[in-house]
Amino acid sequence: MADRGPPRVKNKAAAPLQITAEQILREAYEQREPSLQIPKQRIADLEELHEFQGRKRKEYEDALRRNRLNINQWIRYAQWELEQKEFSRARSIFERALEIEPTNVPLWLRYIEAELKHRNINHARNLFDRAVSLLPRVDKLWYKYVSMEETLTNVPGTRQVFERWMEWEPEPQAWLSYINLEKRYGEYERAREIFEKFTIVHPQSENWIKWARFEDEYGSPDNVREVYSAAVETLRAAGDEFVDQTLLGSWAKWETRQKNFDKARELYKLGLDTLSRANSMRLYRDYSAFEKQYGETEGIEDVVFKKRRVQYEEQVLENPRNYDAWFAYLIMAEESSENIDEIRDLYERAIANVPPTQEKQHWRRYIFLWIKYAVFEELVTKDFEQARDVYKACLKLIPHKQFTFAKIWYMYACFEIRRSKLDVARKQLGMAIGMCAKPKLFKYYIELEMKLREFDRCRTLFEKYLEKFPRTPQAWLDYAELEQTLGDEDRARAILELAMSIPGLDLELAEEE
Repeated sequence: MADRGPPRVKNKAAAPLQITAEQILREAYEQREPSLQIPKQRIADLEELHEFQGRKRKEYEDALRRNRLNINQWIRYAQWELEQKEFSRARSIFERALEIEPTNVPLWLRYIEAELKHRNINHARNLFDRAVSLLPRVDKLWYKYVSMEETLTNVPGTRQVFERWMEWEPEPQAWLSYINLEKRYGEYERAREIFEKFTIVHPQSENWIKWARFEDEYGSPDNVREVYSAAVETLRAAGDEFVDQTLLGSWAKWETRQKNFDKARELYKLGLDTLSRANSMRLYRDYSAFEKQYGETEGIEDVVFKKRRVQYEEQVLENPRNYDAWFAYLIMAEESSENIDEIRDLYERAIANVPPTQEKQHWRRYIFLWIKYAVFEELVTKDFEQARDVYKACLKLIPHKQFTFAKIWYMYACFEIRRSKLDVARKQLGMAIGMCAKPKLFKYYIELEMKLREFDRCRTLFEKYLEKFPRTPQAWLDYAELEQTLGDEDRARAILELAMSIPGLDLELAEEE
């Protein structure tokens, strides 16, 4: 056979006419088939209209017989009757729906909105009365009710609705709405009475402060002082722990604006003597600023810090495992001292007090001392090697066979990522899963890989997760959601089908919910 020589190469030169992707898409769009449209039906006379309405009603009724619990179907039926101007039929449909599900708030609202839209005010008012009587804890119904009455300029009716509402002791915002109503119409004495009832039901500090600000704007200085005094007396009667630094700080600032500096200083000192350090930090800062502006600043910070230091030393010596006292002591030390070695020694003293038992509930507060220590080394001292040593020592100390803390593993991994050591972070999380696998660790690891867009690793982790915890419904859902996000609908569907085949999964999901 004769040698044909080398194979011929096709001409690979560019064609004279280039076709762009944009042209291909535009041509495909122009040549697409028209979508199916419902043909328009023209009704020539009244007989055809009645025939059409009868047919549509039969369709709706048949659909409701098949599934009478579908509230959206009831609403669509009633809406269609409203479009036909058949108000009595629409009301009948809404009432039938309410017999099936009388606590459905959206159903009530659609019914009421339909009446309001067609200006049937009395019908809407009757519906509101029925709704709030049946569902008095649903604030949305009350808000709609009072809004309608005020829009109709029925102020006495609005006030009456608010009074009914307040009998149920709703959330603070409802009381404030009532107060704002009285303020809009200049009824300040009524607003004052409402504030008095409000602070009895919700005696939190911020509510007393709002009352004091109201008196400052519409009342007299004596009224403001009476409100603040009543607030402090009421809260102290319940216990000193209920007195809030925000309340005392607000009162002290108001006294400062009134040029009553001695009273303001007395309030600041009361707060610092009564409240714990953790709950009086902002009050202390305000006191320092006050003294710098209106008093003698020499030695004020040293006096306060020395006093607090003695108190904390007494507390930790009396009970070395009083971790709350250690936290407050460390916060004060970081704020008052610039000696890094001194603060570090204090941290070492704190973490040396290991809980005596290997029960997780005794370690929960203690472990946050390690976290605070590591954060201090990383963010304050910038000693990253020391921060790494803190994390390692903490992980070595935890008895992982009995329990672990997923947060420590995750924080350490994030620390290594910030140090551009991704491999070390992955190694630590892999070690965590191997030593003490728990759902939260898998979630942290998967969340980390998701942020890094490593979807193949996410799949691998999900498979290990489900292999270890096959009866965790949320894991299956998250895995399917990942595949759906990546556009693999078939894989997501297969995952969900596999999950549904696991016996007892639905029961466990119900227990979680």
